[in-house]
Amino acid sequence: MSEDLLIKYPNSILTTPCEEFDFKNPPGDPYDLATGLMQAMNQYNAVGIAANQLGIPYRVFAMRGSPENLVCFNPRIVDKSKEVELLEEACLSFPNVNVKIKRPIGIKVRFQTPSGETVTRVFQGLTARVFQHELDHLDGILFFNRAGRYHRDKALKGYYNERRI
Repeated sequence: MSEDLLIKYPNSILTTPCEEFDFKNPPGDPYDLATGLMQAMNQYNAVGIAANQLGIPYRVFAMRGSPENLVCFNPRIVDKSKEVELLEEACLSFPNVNVKIKRPIGIKVRFQTPSGETVTRVFQGLTARVFQHELDHLDGILFFNRAGRYHRDKALKGYYNERRI
């Protein structure tokens, strides 16, 4: 994968909800897709990358996790903690933009593996945050839209000023 494949804002694929990956009639080999996402994540030294960030419109992302890295097909959150934490996030599709976002610190999730097996996991801390960030990509939600107005406006002002240079 080369850098020019990385989709950047304001490309509309980032705000378009992705299609379910159909294991009964797959649009491509799920193992090849998983491998490509992991390679891209490593190439960009990222903690996660969603398929639509590479121009692939399906509900799948790769993420660094504890104790293992994962590729999640058709992911969803089935429960989340009431306790939230405000932390700064960045995104490959928004170079040099960091925004403080409140997210639940714990989540219970379901997703399919590249083999089509459905698994349920509980994530805490950074792993939970990365899962939520990548899931937002698949839902067409821009990460800065999760931020409060002050933090969002501050980050985007810097983004647009830097693009003019």
